[in-house]
Amino acid sequence: MKKTLSKLTEKDSKIFKQKESLKGNYSSFTNECGCDEAGRGCLAGPVLAAAVILPLNFVCPLLNDSKQLTEKQRNKLRPIIEKEALVWAVAEVSNTEIDEINILNASILAMHRAVDKLIIRPEFIIVDGNRFKSYNDIPHLAIVKGDSKYLSIAAASVLAKTHRDELMQQLHEEFPQYDWQKNKAYPTLKHRAAIRLHGTTPHHRMSYNLLGDGKIKGKERKSKV
Repeated sequence: MKKTLSKLTEKDSKIFKQKESLKGNYSSFTNECGCDEAGRGCLAGPVLAAAVILPLNFVCPLLNDSKQLTEKQRNKLRPIIEKEALVWAVAEVSNTEIDEINILNASILAMHRAVDKLIIRPEFIIVDGNRFKSYNDIPHLAIVKGDSKYLSIAAASVLAKTHRDELMQQLHEEFPQYDWQKNKAYPTLKHRAAIRLHGTTPHHRMSYNLLGDGKIKGKERKSKV
């Protein structure tokens, strides 16, 4: 069987040639789905999750946990994953839903919504982390640091991160003073300083400690810049 080998530069391959290869499927099932999320720790915007089923012969030396990759590397991997995956999907849970059900439940819900979109029904689901809720009685396993162990979870982490970054870039155009194009709504000093100065937006998570001072809410919401 011919291997599915992603097109990477010689430089990329050299960077990762010493890295231990990620594993393929955990289970014996062909249609094993990897899931991961992005944006749990952010102060604004949705949490976004991806679900990916890769071919059994998928090979990609560059692929790793998205947090271990540069933005350029993630953007290079995204079209490779989207083209070569058997099926993939992304889904989100809004900031208002996060405030209602908490971020853990929202992260799991986002993964469920992503799996909902798959046109191939998974036979087994593996997810990054230590918590998950059963999805339609499909067997599953939560794997701590799974995004640095299994190809499908790593692929899901890349898609979740790149799609969410793209969304935050769009929201930055509406609210540029929060610097979301750079911080992606994570709790940087500049982001929190902007909240103190300008107040919150409709995209902020009001159940979070927005100012980092032990208090939950920042200033009153502002609908637009």
